[in-house]
Amino acid sequence: MRILYVSDVYFPRVNGVSTSIQTFRQELAALGHEITLIAPEYPAGAGTEDGVLRIPSRYLPFDPEDRFMRRGDINRRLPDLRAQGFDIVHVQTPFVAHYAGTAIARALEVPCVETYHTFFEEYLFHYVPFVPKAWMRRAARRFSRAQCNAVDGVVVPSTAMRDVLTGYGVTSRMDIIPTGLRLAEFADGDGARFRAQHGVPADRPVLVHIGRVAFEKNIGFVLDSVAAVKLRVPDVLLVIAGEGPAVPSLKRRAGELGLAQNVLFVGYLARGAALNDCYRSGDAFVFASRTETQGLVLLEAMALGVPVVSTAMMGTKDILAPARGARVVPEDVGAFADACCEVLQDRPLRERLGREGTACARDWAAPQMAQRMAEFYGSVIAQRALRPVGGRASEETAPWPDPSPSARPPPSR
Repeated sequence: MRILYVSDVYFPRVNGVSTSIQTFRQELAALGHEITLIAPEYPAGAGTEDGVLRIPSRYLPFDPEDRFMRRGDINRRLPDLRAQGFDIVHVQTPFVAHYAGTAIARALEVPCVETYHTFFEEYLFHYVPFVPKAWMRRAARRFSRAQCNAVDGVVVPSTAMRDVLTGYGVTSRMDIIPTGLRLAEFADGDGARFRAQHGVPADRPVLVHIGRVAFEKNIGFVLDSVAAVKLRVPDVLLVIAGEGPAVPSLKRRAGELGLAQNVLFVGYLARGAALNDCYRSGDAFVFASRTETQGLVLLEAMALGVPVVSTAMMGTKDILAPARGARVVPEDVGAFADACCEVLQDRPLRERLGREGTACARDWAAPQMAQRMAEFYGSVIAQRALRPVGGRASEETAPWPDPSPSARPPPSR
């Protein structure tokens, strides 16, 4: 099978979408499928990677981490794409990639599917604060419904996300296919090495949070909880690994809570040894995001044998439902702090949760998720073959229309 991915983000931009794309590309290739990816160019460059077509892109002033692909440059690749004989187009993000991907699928007369990676209803108002939250939520719902109903099938990473989209009025076929974990990449890590590199004593109680440092990740709640933990565990240290727009705000908040000596921001860590060492340096991994469509970092911590203390909201519910390897608590500072203290002060409990988590992570292995994705593609292709060309649902008018409908590239900045 030949599959065309289209995405507004990919490495070197580090986030869950990039990780999901990379994981599925590698695992589907191992199953004998061929995947080509259309993704933006980045100013810092990303080197060359087989099967990745980089598209010139523009700066986004309201989101400088991301880029805006030039639609005209995508359109000019259509003859080459047609010659490659793709069987299906898989859109990964809802901006230029969605409109370009659906247009390519129509031109090639092949099915188009899309993964709903981001819970926009609880995301957008953090970045457009001057617009009322209620309006942004309504707009996000309408936007999501329009896009999901314009494709032949939707991949959702969790049960909760499927239920949300059903509530929006999405009628396209939806299959739950989480991003799998490449277990071999999380087989070891040296927590002592990380502690030594950052001057953290070997016996200091450490909580770790890894991920994009963004407002929707609810890290402020984690800080409030650590302030409560400090009352019982005075030398507790919270390590925050990652970059993002919330870093300055969180540093100020840590100072206001009297946590200047209890929080360590270490920035972005490359996947591999540095990241695994950070996970393993923790006595527990803490997480409280309200917007995750899955929550891969929970599985990564579990695979490395690190106990988890987390709320269970949206996509994290599927991972945490068995409560193996984790203390699952409500979004309540007192309850969260109690669970952290329990794990920090009970070594046998930490060891048991670590073993349970490692076993739980095996249930989410990447090869089996890739096999499910391949079966999904095959089923969508077979269903589409039974319909006349042009049978895909038309796209209703969305509050944010195709940002680059012209075949002409946008003017240079």
